[in-house]
Amino acid sequence: MLPALILTAGIGARLDPLTRLVAKPAVPIAGQPLVERVIAWLVTQGVADVVLNLHHRPETVAGVVGDGAHLGVRARYSWEQPLLGSGGGPRHALPLLDSDPFLIVNGDTLCDFDLALMLDAHRLAGAGVTMAVVPNPAPDHYNGILLDDEDRIVGFVPKGPAASGSWHFVGVQIAHTEVFRPLVDGLAAETVAGLYRELIVERPGWLRGFRATTTFIDVGTPSDCRRACRALGDAALNIVWAGSTVAPDADVDNCIVAGAVHVPSGVHARDAVIVPASIARGGDACTVHGEIAIFAIGAPGV
Repeated sequence: MLPALILTAGIGARLDPLTRLVAKPAVPIAGQPLVERVIAWLVTQGVADVVLNLHHRPETVAGVVGDGAHLGVRARYSWEQPLLGSGGGPRHALPLLDSDPFLIVNGDTLCDFDLALMLDAHRLAGAGVTMAVVPNPAPDHYNGILLDDEDRIVGFVPKGPAASGSWHFVGVQIAHTEVFRPLVDGLAAETVAGLYRELIVERPGWLRGFRATTTFIDVGTPSDCRRACRALGDAALNIVWAGSTVAPDADVDNCIVAGAVHVPSGVHARDAVIVPASIARGGDACTVHGEIAIFAIGAPGV
């Protein structure tokens, strides 16, 4: 199987304040860092070589993955300073990806389909890029991809009424180096917001969709994080990260407790993220209780 570039560099702003503690791919989901789950699936598909791009809280990703040996892969890293985006990131990582084509895998989504079938479809179509898609499960929440009857990507639409009947990208692509080589190394660039839109016009049919049969778990927000933990078998009343504790008589329900904190007696919290008060910032919509800060899930940015 092809090597994979796993995109782990992003800021993870929608998962704030958890991403003040760790990069989004290092967030534990049902007790296991998200990036470990991504790599575990890739290993089942025969992937043995991965490159991870790093920018935000890079030590938290590298600390989980290391050289990859304990996860069954060889892992290397593409450092980004500044953040290079969904197009600039792959361009910068090309020297480490000794393969054409190669996989690009989002570090914040989970799926479980057959990559060999996708690779066969990609090669048969002579595509430059093939994106794994499913019917858009929530057009009011997700942007959409438009496919024609031959699975050629013919457009991208914003979430809302225009996305009704569209397809949703599940975070796995096959791409050729030729797609990214023209970009200037070290300059930020985007795929769907820029490069891919240009290719639809300049090289019709070169971007393809692969209609995957797969489960799909998106970890974009704290609410998504809770749903993902529940979907993967964590039925506990609260999601409590390793190193954090909750007093038995604390009134805490349906919360995420993170950052090696202790939630003491007398605390009342529902549907919240509880983190060290030391990471709270001026202007945050949170309540500080001693050494903890309580962010209501559903508040701006949470």
